[in-house]
Amino acid sequence: MASPMIYLRDMKRLVRITVRPAPRVAIVACALAISPGGIQAVEIIAHRGASFDAPENTLPAVLLGWERGADAVEVDIHLTADGKVAVFHDKTTQRITGQPGVVAELSFAHLRTLDAGEWKEPRWKGTRIPSLDEVLETIPSGKRLVVEIKGPLAMISPIERALDNSGMRARVMLIAFDYETIVAAKRRMGDLLCYWLYGHSSREDQEYGVQSPSDLIARVDKAGLDGLDVRHDGPWIGDLARMLAERGKDLYVYTVNSPDRARNLRDLGVTGITTDRPAYIRKAVSGP
Repeated sequence: MASPMIYLRDMKRLVRITVRPAPRVAIVACALAISPGGIQAVEIIAHRGASFDAPENTLPAVLLGWERGADAVEVDIHLTADGKVAVFHDKTTQRITGQPGVVAELSFAHLRTLDAGEWKEPRWKGTRIPSLDEVLETIPSGKRLVVEIKGPLAMISPIERALDNSGMRARVMLIAFDYETIVAAKRRMGDLLCYWLYGHSSREDQEYGVQSPSDLIARVDKAGLDGLDVRHDGPWIGDLARMLAERGKDLYVYTVNSPDRARNLRDLGVTGITTDRPAYIRKAVSGP
């Protein structure tokens, strides 16, 4: 049996400390980080990289996210027809590349021929769709990559191979909207932090039987997940932050580009904020 972990929060990241209590006894401690100025610290995650200024889910956006001081960069992944893990958000290529196609039906080599940057601005022309392997290579010391799984359960094995081959496994968090997918990922990779993405849509509420924050918490607890990542303007943010913190778990929110809203969420006790503008939102939450 693996040794339980205590998760202590510092101002930038989760620090994992291995402890060795009696067998099968889990100990979870959570410390609330406060900045030197007395303001609660909050993690900043660059959404699809620094996607306000660079084309989403590309190496330029990822690198700019690190440059802009994000604690973590978030990317989306799909499985290609030849079993490669491509960093791309949509199921189809039309919106980003201007060319029709379904990512899961195309080879990675074909995806690499498509332009993933010109749609943003002419200066990004020639930017290519990266692999997960390439993005993993960019993670600086002390930073983390948040990987959103967009695809079938068959993706989990290729994801794990990529993480192990990169040597970056310990610096990756996994998220997914599909509950069964994130549960399967946590079951397969129990050492990784795994969070259920929830958008509070009527379809989700009906599918998962969610009528209160307790319904969401119950699913997190049942699967042994590490917390939630929810839409920032959904209900129960304060309640979810409090209830998860009591369990030593985290609440992340997406996608926030308003300074006022970011400060409000910080004060509600969220763990981290996902944003297209990491430097801008970092500055906002660093002051009163």
